[in-house]
Amino acid sequence: MKNFVIIGASSGIGKELATLLAVDNQVFVYGRTEIIGDNISYSHWDAIASESLQIPAEIEQIDGLIYCPGSINLKPFHRLAEQDFLNDYKINVMGAVKAIQAFLPLLKKSGNASVLLFSTVAVQVGMPFHSSISAAKGAVEGLVKSLAAEFAPTIRVNSIAPSLTATPLAEKLISSPEKIEASNKRHPLGRFGTAKELASLAQFLLSENATWITGQIIHADGGISSVKTA
Repeated sequence: MKNFVIIGASSGIGKELATLLAVDNQVFVYGRTEIIGDNISYSHWDAIASESLQIPAEIEQIDGLIYCPGSINLKPFHRLAEQDFLNDYKINVMGAVKAIQAFLPLLKKSGNASVLLFSTVAVQVGMPFHSSISAAKGAVEGLVKSLAAEFAPTIRVNSIAPSLTATPLAEKLISSPEKIEASNKRHPLGRFGTAKELASLAQFLLSENATWITGQIIHADGGISSVKTA
């Protein structure tokens, strides 16, 4: 049985991943809302607060660290204040930095650990109203590649860059039949993603079947970043 830490497992992809991993592993989850399940241990932590991550004494090593918190702050550029950029950076980048630094000694003890972060398709494809979040997630992708080089060969570091996925964070973007139809049409595969699909990909990247994969940004986005159908 391996030990995994998931930051931001209260809902969406993080919660789905916690459920998948807890079948055969011990999962330590951090978030603002408690989740309960077999092999799941919960601790409160807010990515935008100044509180430190408290590491349970029973954790002797970590085999995988997953950082899921994110933001969708879609505004025209002229309406974005400096604080908008700072908040997105704090949630998406500095929260991940804090988590990795806190658990790094325990990741090193594994000898074959994995770190997984989340980016967005908006880094690869320019999209209007995404300047703040794409800037923050661009920093996440840079962090992934830098740490993959620095931590090799004992810790792998990768990221998943999804397009629109059905999670509570994105519910305003798919809150009506018209919005759903418009979103589906933008994706070559004809639909947006699900939390379960992204969690399954994350589970693979953390598994023994992905031990030759590091420094990668995996685009799980319905083809929107690489395929044009019309």
